[in-house]
Amino acid sequence: MKKLLLILTLISFSFAEQYTFLVKKYDKEIELEAKIIANIANSTNEGNIKLFIPKITELEKKIYSKYLKVVDNCESSNFVFIKNKINKPQNCQNSNRVFFTNNYRKLLNKDMYIGAFFWSKSRPNIVFIKNRLDKKNIKLPNSYAQFIEDF
Repeated sequence: MKKLLLILTLISFSFAEQYTFLVKKYDKEIELEAKIIANIANSTNEGNIKLFIPKITELEKKIYSKYLKVVDNCESSNFVFIKNKINKPQNCQNSNRVFFTNNYRKLLNKDMYIGAFFWSKSRPNIVFIKNRLDKKNIKLPNSYAQFIEDF
């Protein structure tokens, strides 16, 4: 009986490689983030959204491309999502672009960002700053009213 169990286990391990797609990590957090950023970008800009994310990974690019057009440089973008501790690229000087971040401290300290999307206690949070939205003449739908803060 032990030999039979050992043989069955060895056979199952030999075929297990075919089913690794079932256990490969698929980052649902990136998927949710991409949907939210796409919704925000479409609410802040009229027309065709061209998203630029500095130092984007291939997985992120693949997922974000489902919802928005992802461009490779800042010059051809109209919505810039700066993630992590990355600073604004030097070639992003155009004031017509909308800048968004995933860092709440960056949002508070730098006036170029209109808002932030970040994770806190495993939950997504969205914050917009009212005077920066007004400065850019951005009118968000009423569904975002609860996320607008007046500093």
